[in-house]
Amino acid sequence: MRKFVGLIYLLYSGLIFFLLMLLVCPFIVLSTALFKEKTGRKMAFFFLKVWAWGFSLSTFLWFSSQGRKSIDTDKAYIYVGNHGSFLDAVAIVICIPQAFSPLGKIEMLKIPVFGWIYKRLVVMIDRSSRESRDQSVAELRKDLADGQSILIFPEGTMNKTDEPLAPFYDGAFRLAIETQTPIMPFAILNSKEHLPRKNPLLLNPGIIDMKFGTAIPVDGLQATDLEKLKATTFSTILSMLENPATGEAINLKTVH
Repeated sequence: MRKFVGLIYLLYSGLIFFLLMLLVCPFIVLSTALFKEKTGRKMAFFFLKVWAWGFSLSTFLWFSSQGRKSIDTDKAYIYVGNHGSFLDAVAIVICIPQAFSPLGKIEMLKIPVFGWIYKRLVVMIDRSSRESRDQSVAELRKDLADGQSILIFPEGTMNKTDEPLAPFYDGAFRLAIETQTPIMPFAILNSKEHLPRKNPLLLNPGIIDMKFGTAIPVDGLQATDLEKLKATTFSTILSMLENPATGEAINLKTVH
């Protein structure tokens, strides 16, 4: 019975996901086509928030954030966090308080409707291609130079292990050092519990919690500091995941 109810809920949520995508898709396409890159991206991000809020309210999956008030939205950051569920895409759109350019896998372009939006808002990467990796880094570097925050899931893909975090790739930390951009660590605490990657029929409503830590400065760091920066970020996010009641510079929880 639980699996049957879960199937109905999953189909309903998937339908809402794609119907809302169809609704906002023309506005996102027009925003990115008619306006200059930075302005168009901000407008498109607004419509993306409309999609995320609509999905949240329609599916009884709510998103809560801690620590976002300490984020200076006039600064550019490299947002770095864990990735364990498809719900993370909604969480970051609702909870991150500024527009950002995410780095994403090129395979996502195959998803109907979602792929149309994806290619206009996401810096795509094909990890099997050196040329694609270099081009993606160049695009991210340009966004940071323009004052645009970016987001990278340093695990590289969705974490399918039983560990809270998979090992990190170097890319986000190399980019932070090269551009002298601070890292904003975040942890999505319980998205796996609401939509397990291995068993989506266990999708269940409730509040998904996201937590921001204190920005990690990189002023003066050099390439030789990469491993230390990566380890510091890893331990910061892991601490937030394992001890959600504690953390640096965390404000009172605000439910969105």
